[in-house]
Amino acid sequence: MHTIWKGSISFGLVNIPIKLHTATEDKDIKLRTLHKQCHSPIKYEKVCPVCDVEVKPEEIVKAYEYTKGKYVVLEDEELEKLKKENEDRAVEIVDFVKMEQIDPIYFDRTYFMSPSEGGVKAYSLLRKALEETAKVGLARIVIRSKEQMAVIRVFENTLLMETIHYPDEVRKASDVPNVPAESDLSEKELETAMLLIDQLTSEFEPEKYTDEYRTALMELIESKQNGQETVTAASAKETPSNVTDLMAALQASIDKTKPQQKTGEKKKRVLTKMKKEA
Repeated sequence: MHTIWKGSISFGLVNIPIKLHTATEDKDIKLRTLHKQCHSPIKYEKVCPVCDVEVKPEEIVKAYEYTKGKYVVLEDEELEKLKKENEDRAVEIVDFVKMEQIDPIYFDRTYFMSPSEGGVKAYSLLRKALEETAKVGLARIVIRSKEQMAVIRVFENTLLMETIHYPDEVRKASDVPNVPAESDLSEKELETAMLLIDQLTSEFEPEKYTDEYRTALMELIESKQNGQETVTAASAKETPSNVTDLMAALQASIDKTKPQQKTGEKKKRVLTKMKKEA
């Protein structure tokens, strides 16, 4: 499993060297966009709207727009230094809380944690302590230049880290439009709804849930592929260079003048012969 981050976790005087591994993967089917006429992949170019030219990667800089049309430019070296200074810090567990106190809306991404060299015992200690207390650790970590809060918990005998949003990153439920207030419901309606929920209640078994759309899309793609309903991108036309055009023009000029030279030389020889005979 690929390691995306190396560092250490600390709580109190205990320090655990660890590695992070992505716990989930995106299995969305990626579709390309083609030109309908020739089935060639569409290119997306970065163009400056003022200079009207394509911008190369080395000509692009990062900036923060502090007001409309006004920017603070940040150099790559400055960002890299800041990133390095923060990522080198240990992940510090600042609090321990009950898992049920954290609403799922806060959760972002999930990572597996494995112990680095010399960290096996401390890793086992934290895992066992979390299991025995039925609590999770709240920690700070910097991943991909962003400082985040994270929950450290146990999942199938493995320590797992889930990054969570800060409170100001979660929008207020009160801002959602058209949410009805308390409405008059009859006792019968409520009892019927609760009965339906009871009938559909079961144990959570993630294996029985599948992405039906992705499965159907893959079956459609395979069906078209097996039925030879495929297309091939047209070859890009080569644009002749100026040098090629110049050489072609010169050669055409030479070829065009050759007959004229031969006719002129023949006429000159006839005139010379006539003079001699005279």
